[in-house]
Amino acid sequence: MSATRPLPTLSLEAAKVASDAAQEKARLMGIDFNIALVDSTLHLLHFTRMPAAKLTSIQTAIDKAFTAAGHRVPTSTYSGKNFLPGGPAYGIHNSNGGRFMLIGGGIPITIDGQVVGAIGVSTGTPAQDAEVAEAGVQAVMKLVERQRRAKL
Repeated sequence: MSATRPLPTLSLEAAKVASDAAQEKARLMGIDFNIALVDSTLHLLHFTRMPAAKLTSIQTAIDKAFTAAGHRVPTSTYSGKNFLPGGPAYGIHNSNGGRFMLIGGGIPITIDGQVVGAIGVSTGTPAQDAEVAEAGVQAVMKLVERQRRAKL
């Protein structure tokens, strides 16, 4: 039995790649976003606020990444009736010091079955936020694939 275990985590390099791809997607959409990346320990690794992104969405983006990494599922998972008043999970948004996000736009980054971090995006609609976040996730997946091919 080991007293420790390895914990795969997103690198700063990969977080910057994700942020750059998300910003490119945002530019194509014509909307400025707040883009946050956390590592597998849920701590903020990288943050970008595009010039016209909503100032009130800064913490929302960070908390979307926190929720997606911590629960290992996209924040859009929490949009159903179970999370509305009277639902069995109503009130979960108050957990973790109020940081738990029920709004789409937070997506975990999974490599080899391990969540290594997450991206959270905010300013647009939940669908727009998720679209920008997905661009960041896909950029990390491409980076991983390039690095694996380079080792062969």
